[in-house]
Amino acid sequence: MILYNTLGGVKQEFVPHEAGKVKMYTCGPTVYHYAHIGNLRTYIMEDVLEKYLRYAGYDVLRVMNITDVGHLSSDADTGEDKMLAGAKREHKSVLEIADFYTKAFFSDAGKLNIKTPDVVEPATHCIPEFIEMISVLLEKGYAYLAGGNVYFDTSKLDNYYVFGNMNEEELQVGVREDVGEDENKRNKTDFVLWFTKSKFEDQELKWESPWGYGYPGWHIECSAISIKNAGEYLDIHCGGVDNAFPHHTNEIAQSEAYLGHKWCNYWFHVLHLLDKRGKMSKSKGGFLTVSLLEEKGYDPLAYRFFCLQSHYRKPLVFSFENLDNCVQAYNKLVARVANLKADGAPDLEAAKPYQDSFREALDNDLNTSLAVTALYDVLKGDISDATKRYLIADFDRVLSLGLIEAADKKAAAPAADVDVARIEELIAKRTEARANKDWATADAIRDELKAMHIVIKDSKDGVTWELEQ
Repeated sequence: MILYNTLGGVKQEFVPHEAGKVKMYTCGPTVYHYAHIGNLRTYIMEDVLEKYLRYAGYDVLRVMNITDVGHLSSDADTGEDKMLAGAKREHKSVLEIADFYTKAFFSDAGKLNIKTPDVVEPATHCIPEFIEMISVLLEKGYAYLAGGNVYFDTSKLDNYYVFGNMNEEELQVGVREDVGEDENKRNKTDFVLWFTKSKFEDQELKWESPWGYGYPGWHIECSAISIKNAGEYLDIHCGGVDNAFPHHTNEIAQSEAYLGHKWCNYWFHVLHLLDKRGKMSKSKGGFLTVSLLEEKGYDPLAYRFFCLQSHYRKPLVFSFENLDNCVQAYNKLVARVANLKADGAPDLEAAKPYQDSFREALDNDLNTSLAVTALYDVLKGDISDATKRYLIADFDRVLSLGLIEAADKKAAAPAADVDVARIEELIAKRTEARANKDWATADAIRDELKAMHIVIKDSKDGVTWELEQ
């Protein structure tokens, strides 16, 4: 298997530290709000990676943190505390907010067929591990006390900018009114390991430590949680590309200073989901969640299908038009699977070339688009229906599109009653509205037809319609 390693910026053969076993870490959510679909693109692609590693025969241990304390809205240890902001917004305690949005995250992940990692560890459960790790960094001279806080000293490293995509001149301090330089730092790239002096006087979650009553910085959490659960050697660390600097850079700095050796060999970063405003983010407001997609009538698995048709290292542009096209493709795919006869035994020898093609696609830096193409090749192939169903179920161990389940449900459902007269009446009204340039009415009628599962197509020869597949 070849993976693009962000650490070095090259494609490399994947060789785990221990033969046959993979230790994998995922940066989990900061549970102060719902995850938006841009966040979830990253988790979908990490899910595919984990499932393909299992499919390929590896024994995988996947660990994920839940950030329920310590994550500030700026990665420079400044700005508003995200968990505190969520608590103020909803007039709840920080722990109530964390509990609610942790459950919401896993509910959304379940709707997208994202497997829950083997170990899920909230930061608030690991305070002793954070304190122990910080104590060792202080003893080794990699950390210092200043102004009541404990900082990591980046000047002690031979190379801090390990990902090679940032340099000191590119870092800016004070770019927003609410971000100011921390005068306690010896170097502006230093970062907080433990806060005892914070501008958040009403910080809810604090613990006793050798340095005073306080709470951990964000970066220390992932390092300690990973080492606690996966040991000193990590094979793959995953996350969104925006975490590469400074979060993952800081993780490498503190982990390798603590351990005294290289920590993680492969870094897997997923690029952003974009909309017309650019990167989708909560700070811009109006972000889309799985629940909002459902309210608009979309099956969450259609969004997963949408994500799989683009490579994880390319930005993915979201629009409802693009999603609508994907919904139609997904529904047609389900309909084709539903038409396969389930009788007989699969021909495993005939199936092997298709499995080889599927593996070849995913062995090539997790090319999910080609893996989906391999799925279509099965449906077009000159093999029995039983073999096709076997292969679709086999591929879906990785793609997790729920194709067999959806197809069986569709095949068992009674035929829908179609009110042809009503459909023709609505199409005529829409044609009249378009002629009068009454676009609002025309769009409303299209939406009404869509709700009836009717797809209309405009052409120079007029309007045609069909029942949604």
